Amino acid sequence: MTTTDADAALAPLEERLLADARAAASGIMAEAREKAEAIVAEAEEEAAGIRGAAVAAGEEAARSEVALRSARVRRQAHETVLAARNELRLEVRRAVRERASALVEDPRYPDLLERLRERARAALGPDAVLTEAPEGGLVAEAGSRRLDLSLPTLADAALEAAADQVAGLWGET
Repeated sequence: MTTTDADAALAPLEERLLADARAAASGIMAEAREKAEAIVAEAEEEAAGIRGAAVAAGEEAARSEVALRSARVRRQAHETVLAARNELRLEVRRAVRERASALVEDPRYPDLLERLRERARAALGPDAVLTEAPEGGLVAEAGSRRLDLSLPTLADAALEAAADQVAGLWGET
C-alpha cells in the first residue's frame, strides 16, 4: 500500500475525528460563550460603576483613578476572556483525544490498526519495528526514524489540520 493509499484509507478516521471535534466543540463552545459573555458583562458593569463614581466626585484625581481602574478592569476582562478561550482549547483537545482513544473499542479498530501498520511500513520500510500504543494506534521505529501513529497523536494532527475551521470557536478570525 502506498502512502497515498494509506492517507486515503485514513481519511474516514480523520473525518470522524474532525466531526467528533466539531460536535464536542459545539457544546463546549456554547457554554464557554455564555461564561465569557457573563464575565465581560460583569467587567463592563464594574467599569461603568467606577467611571460613574469618579464623575460624581468631579475631581481630577478621581478621573485619573477611574482611568486606571477602568484600564485595569478592561485588562482583567481581557485576561479572563483569554483564559476562557485557552480552557476551551484544552477541553476540545482533551475531548477529541478521549474520543480518538475510545476507537480501540470500535469493532472497526482492527482494520484501522492494520491500515496504520501498512502506513508505517510504507513510510519507514518493511523492517520497521511496530509497537501498539497503550492509548491505541501504534508507534513505528526504523533506526533513528520514528513515526507516531497513536490515536491521540492522530487526533492532535486532525485538530491541527482543522485549525482554521476550529479557530472560530474561540472567537478568533
